[in-house]
Amino acid sequence: MARAFAEKGLQPVLLDVDGAGLEAARSTLAAAGHTVLTLCADICDRQALRAAIEQVLARHGVLHVVCANAGVPGYLGPLQETSDGDWDWVIDINLKGAVNTVQACLPALLQHPAAAHIVLTSSISGLRVYQPSRGQGMYNTTKFALVGYGEALQADLGPLGMGVSILCPGVINTALSHAGRQRPQRYGGPLETSDDFVLAKAALQGTDPLHYGRWVLKAMEQNRLYVITHPQDRNLVERRHAEILAAFDRSADLTGAIS
Repeated sequence: MARAFAEKGLQPVLLDVDGAGLEAARSTLAAAGHTVLTLCADICDRQALRAAIEQVLARHGVLHVVCANAGVPGYLGPLQETSDGDWDWVIDINLKGAVNTVQACLPALLQHPAAAHIVLTSSISGLRVYQPSRGQGMYNTTKFALVGYGEALQADLGPLGMGVSILCPGVINTALSHAGRQRPQRYGGPLETSDDFVLAKAALQGTDPLHYGRWVLKAMEQNRLYVITHPQDRNLVERRHAEILAAFDRSADLTGAIS
């Protein structure tokens, strides 16, 4: 996304807890002719996030777009095998981290709401639970939550002219499945995922992230709330919604039509 935005003339700022990863990204973008500001901070640290935004404003004066893109897969296995640390990790990063990021950026975005846009990275796993189970229950939980969060942001900020987009991609060629290798000790320490895990293998054949970044930019320009780029799981989403609608139709069987 950073490279796609830079190609369009925006001035990206990258923030991550991984200093080495930030430097690698900066070097890659510099090699392509793009200058970016990099800031090392933990999205679980609200004060650090606000301090980072102050640095952004000091350098650029304004902030137009925030992409809450940090994410981890959570423990990949049956929910009955998870620990408290597993839950704290995935909720702190995927859900609270996104909220922290947006909250830190909102004062700057609200200075010019009609020119501002919030991008939340949910997932197709925020719209359906795969059957049979892939052991993504923790990931599903947080990504479903981000869909609701994005809808609520749009309801509050849309009337002010601010755009909100909820990204619900399928498989992208990233190392997301292996993010547990850097899980901090406060959550239980490193969590290894096998290279043979179905999604880790699928990622190797997934969409080029640069293509995806360009699609995201196009969706923002069209002010799309829901951003669907991989339609392969449409049947699963339709099945879920059909079951929800059927439950409405059957509600009188439970209540005797008492409202």
